[in-house]
Amino acid sequence: MPVRLPDFSDVLHARETIAPYLQPTPLYNYKSLGRLVGGTVWIKHENHNPTCAFKVRGGVNFMAHLAPEPRKLGVITASTGNHGQSVAFAGGLFGVRVVVAMPKGANAVKVDAIRDLGGEVRFVGSCFDDCRAYVEEIGARGEMYYLSSGDEPLLISGVATHTVEIVTALPDVDVIVVPVGGGSGAAGACIAAKAMNPKIRVIGVQSDAAPAAYLSWKEARRVEAPARTFAEGLATAAPFELPQTILRRDLDDFILVSETEIRSAMRLVIEKTRNLVEAAGAAPLAAALKIRASLEGKRTALIVSGGNTTMATLAEVLA
Repeated sequence: MPVRLPDFSDVLHARETIAPYLQPTPLYNYKSLGRLVGGTVWIKHENHNPTCAFKVRGGVNFMAHLAPEPRKLGVITASTGNHGQSVAFAGGLFGVRVVVAMPKGANAVKVDAIRDLGGEVRFVGSCFDDCRAYVEEIGARGEMYYLSSGDEPLLISGVATHTVEIVTALPDVDVIVVPVGGGSGAAGACIAAKAMNPKIRVIGVQSDAAPAAYLSWKEARRVEAPARTFAEGLATAAPFELPQTILRRDLDDFILVSETEIRSAMRLVIEKTRNLVEAAGAAPLAAALKIRASLEGKRTALIVSGGNTTMATLAEVLA
């Protein structure tokens, strides 16, 4: 049975649902970044959420609507980190057991955070898609309730609330740039932005070392590709169908950036905003710099999706 696409009414309902648990995140204008890009640049600081990442919005929205029987079973999901944190955080709010499958060698900051939030971590395989196959099997056997990290409408409508906050605070925004891994954040941005002002351009960005979502969008079909990026938030080797359906309908453009460009953008975000940023969260600035000619004179909002980086990655980037 096909999953119903979330719409703007779902997003507005999600905003009401998460309001008791999450505060709106800051939207700050940075003139120094505007000079580099050639327009006016705002940063949507999703790194200021309780889990230091945007996905907590979706986790809370999902868990708030979970039926009694799945609550008893507990929830299992696959994650490179931020999604797992969001589900563990929400599980703690609503008293639901959460198991997160993560690849071996996963970001230690995110692993520790999931455990501190009460989630159980299981290391499976070497990449996200190994974990995805594992949790799908557990769910199929009925041992726990399987939560897809991409093909779940409640997650998409939940994370879309970050864009509602952007457009509410900045009604004349011209462009919103959002990182893409599984695609829930970008799909949510499209739903909210196009409903509130169809003239807003929504641009996705992914690493050229993990281009599955980009290729799937560009070719309008499912395309798998190796995920070799250091930016675990962008490292998805196989696309999710629900976000892709929304992106093919509403996304205005999709940019690939190099690993070098992401590292440079991380340094710039840290220097210019004095905020810790992870690689995926810096990708929108990398994209904005790459397409600066088209952003000249525009009002651009960059979604810094998270700040969960390791000390080792930070040392390497700053070196």
